Amino acid sequence: MEISSKNVVEGTSRAPQRAMYKAMGLNDDDLSKQFIGVCHTGNEATPCNIHLPRLALKAKQGVTDAGATPREFSTIAVSDGIAMGHEGMKSSLVSREVIADSIELMVRAHQYDALVGIAGCDKSLPGTMMAMARLNIPSVFVYGGTIMPGMLDGQELTIVDVYEAVGAYDSGQLSLESLKNIENTACPNSGSCGGMFTANTMASISEAIGLALPGSASPPAEDDRRDKMVYDTGVACARLLEMNIRPKEILSFEAFENAITMLNSVGGSTNGILHLLALANEVNIKLTYDDFERIRKKTPHLADMKPGGNYVMNSLDKIGGIPFVLKKLLEKGLLNEDCITVTGKSIKDNLATIKMPEVEQHIVR
Repeated sequence: MEISSKNVVEGTSRAPQRAMYKAMGLNDDDLSKQFIGVCHTGNEATPCNIHLPRLALKAKQGVTDAGATPREFSTIAVSDGIAMGHEGMKSSLVSREVIADSIELMVRAHQYDALVGIAGCDKSLPGTMMAMARLNIPSVFVYGGTIMPGMLDGQELTIVDVYEAVGAYDSGQLSLESLKNIENTACPNSGSCGGMFTANTMASISEAIGLALPGSASPPAEDDRRDKMVYDTGVACARLLEMNIRPKEILSFEAFENAITMLNSVGGSTNGILHLLALANEVNIKLTYDDFERIRKKTPHLADMKPGGNYVMNSLDKIGGIPFVLKKLLEKGLLNEDCITVTGKSIKDNLATIKMPEVEQHIVR
């Protein structure tokens, strides 16, 4: 049976289901519309995800304004940064599968017609995208956004600087007071770790592969543009449902090539390899290490991003974000430009509508 909210709410035999929905404030008009699940991985385990319940409200408003009925639900997310260095890290990669499975179960159980997925910390991004691919209902992914860098003595800090400070303190090169200053400064607000670590890598990939709206990866979590981007994602999901464009139409082999190109061009996390292989498996695409190596050999490293470089996601955002990198790759003939995306348009057509800020910069060559 095809997943459809009509299976749940239509006919006299579904009066009990409708009664339960009405207990939550829905009326017959709401029940006559298509249902869009709005899933987030919000929790108090990590700053990456703590703001996601608030963002989900923006997505729901977008869905409502576009003429569909939103239904919010959540799933787990493990914080790699907090789980790291002790027994807890054994739970990290496993959580990706639990996230994918739990989203799948919620959608199948309640027969939602489409899905908005909002994720922040590392494994929650691929887990959400894997569920979208597996369910193959119209779906749009949106990132919760990056944290702003901490500032100490004129220097930008990320969580990695805290780890390095611990090593410096243990070796006698840093005072306890200096270590505490770095600890107190590095993470100023909500959002995912600021460098091109796993979360920002997979957010960048979500744009390149076509599952997220153009420009959605780089605005910080605390930026007003993030709220608008999440609202726009809700609207876009309803439009995608009208067009009946599904993940398997977007996630072609060529789209995965674009994702790998992005991974290399921004110096992304090697975890991107694990996650792209898992995502490809969900849509029965044969992706191999040879594909990663083939694309690596022809892809220049364009973005000078931490941890291997000097800049954080917020810096990249100021010069145009991931669309700026994609335009550079398109100019070099390194993208499969005709790949369809969640806008219903090709990646080339999406980029043609985006104007880049004219600023002097040393982040992307």
